[in-house]
Amino acid sequence: MSECLQRIWRFGDSINTDDILPGKYAPFMVGETEFQRYAFAHLRPEFAADVRPGDILVGGRNWGLGSSREYAPQALKKLGIGAIIAKSFARIHYRNLLNLGIPAFEAPELVELLQDGDNVRYEWAEGIVHRGAESFSLPKPPLFLHEVLAEGSVLAYYKKYKKFPGEGRLS
Repeated sequence: MSECLQRIWRFGDSINTDDILPGKYAPFMVGETEFQRYAFAHLRPEFAADVRPGDILVGGRNWGLGSSREYAPQALKKLGIGAIIAKSFARIHYRNLLNLGIPAFEAPELVELLQDGDNVRYEWAEGIVHRGAESFSLPKPPLFLHEVLAEGSVLAYYKKYKKFPGEGRLS
């Protein structure tokens, strides 16, 4: 049985939403079925054609800064990005990622260890990234976030349970 590996796509600091999906490729400009094909078009033109579902993006500080445009993380969702690991995230972008069910982890130490093109095995439920014989732990998400990711998105969670995650809990 062959093991399914994910590729690391490494980016630097201050990747903004226009880097992720330039505005001229917004869904209303190129169509709802096409816009994801332009993810990182200016930074890494090969990205959208070569990325595989489950691949992991690794970035530096302030990933996702800029506008709150939701179509940038939507493009990543449509491409099947498995997770984003960064030193830090712009807050509204972080929330947009989580709302769409894209796991986002602040793990500065791990960012320094993972290199572009590394092949890894990512276990989101356990919060572990394996590279060869090495294993790296990711920060454990709070229970409500784990529930959202298990359902695929906040909307999917709401549709299934008719409430938002964490409703009725004090923590």
